[in-house]
Amino acid sequence: MNHTVEKIGGTSMSQYEAVRDNVILKGNNSSDIYNRVFVVSAYGGITDLLLENKKNGKPGVYGLFASTSDDEDWHQAFSDVRREMFAINESLFGQTELGEKANDFIAQRLEDAERVLKDLERLCQHGHFELQSHLFTVREMLASLGEAHSAWNMTHLLERDGINARFVDLSGWQADQAETLDDMIKKAFDDVDYASELAIATGYTHCDKGLMATFDRGYSEMTFSRIAVLTGARESIIHKEYHLSSADPRLVGADKVVPIGRTNYDVADQLANLGMEAIHPRAAKGLRQADIPLRVMNTFEPEHAGTLITGDYVSDTPRVEIIAGRRRVYSIELFDQDMMGSIDEYDSSILKTIARYKAHVVSKDINANTITHYVGANLKTVNRIRRVLEELYPDAEINTRKVAVVSAIGSDMKVPGMLAKTVSALSEVNISILAMHQSIRQVDMQFILDEDDYDLAVQSLHRCLIEVHNHGEAICAA
Repeated sequence: MNHTVEKIGGTSMSQYEAVRDNVILKGNNSSDIYNRVFVVSAYGGITDLLLENKKNGKPGVYGLFASTSDDEDWHQAFSDVRREMFAINESLFGQTELGEKANDFIAQRLEDAERVLKDLERLCQHGHFELQSHLFTVREMLASLGEAHSAWNMTHLLERDGINARFVDLSGWQADQAETLDDMIKKAFDDVDYASELAIATGYTHCDKGLMATFDRGYSEMTFSRIAVLTGARESIIHKEYHLSSADPRLVGADKVVPIGRTNYDVADQLANLGMEAIHPRAAKGLRQADIPLRVMNTFEPEHAGTLITGDYVSDTPRVEIIAGRRRVYSIELFDQDMMGSIDEYDSSILKTIARYKAHVVSKDINANTITHYVGANLKTVNRIRRVLEELYPDAEINTRKVAVVSAIGSDMKVPGMLAKTVSALSEVNISILAMHQSIRQVDMQFILDEDDYDLAVQSLHRCLIEVHNHGEAICAA
């Protein structure tokens, strides 16, 4: 257990020199270069072009291929991806022989993928074949292009700069058959010499069950986690363009936030529930069970130790570690006088309906005759859920409302009076609390608010619970 497994996010990948100098070379100490594996994401924005925009849902190649009858739409989207990938290569390699090789590599992958889509489109014009049954495979194939592009480029750029790098292609491109995720990784790393080779692995792994069917856009984190577990890494590290900090610096100010420093996987799960993943919960589970620490570091501050996440950490002094939250949450409130005594039946039915439309439940509250679920979904999906519930419970009163969730989170928040202090802080800035929750584990407090109050609530809670303490360079030193 001498090596680390490290993941580089898409935004960081787009700045090669910074990654090389701050992450790979680490001050140009040659003894620190090897005994590391790097799992790389696609360059920033590429997966959005291949699949769909993660933030606004604008369809990319996959979205257009899956939902439009106009061939020109997805063909144009494919041309856009090709042009963007070549532009990235131009910025990294310039007009060089290596740049031509980079273009040849990704051009061949793109041509193969485009040909497959054309063949599939023709095949599905026949009544015996349905496009829907192939879409998961299409999505996986397209996703793999982004990581293959970035991993190949990173490997060859490092070789150009005097580092013995090795391209570990887990994409299974043109593989005869699909293997299990673990077998695919074991085989790829079986002969890696960690002491003398710097392995650069694709964030996407082709496997029999399909990573995206379960993890969707979190697939690179699962690859990262399984590589760490299966190769026996002593530590896993995620390099981001920012620290895992006490709040969003864009909301409270970069001069006011402070890196967390230390926390545990329970806190990481709470963040994931709010859509602010330090790591996908299923990926974190593997690291936690294998007792492998996870460190989140800022690519552009390599001298800072970052935030270390372990399974057993609890802060020495009870405190709040982070103020986080989620906008664009909808409350789905169902009131029925007949619910008393049958809450479990109602709740089970409502949850099945929400799951049917793939909405994420952020939180919920229950009393004798009312159940309210707070879901992360768009309005169209919420309206579909509401219509189904109205059919199931014609005598019920169902209300939906757009809200926000703001949460104070920490590994140990057993501080007498903290809830009262927090409510008072929100009241002082005239914020009305629609609902609030504090679990018996006391690792988080959630407040449901009007969405318009989100920014002010985060700022107020950060000022009340974080800024009043002099934390220095980290809330708890890593």
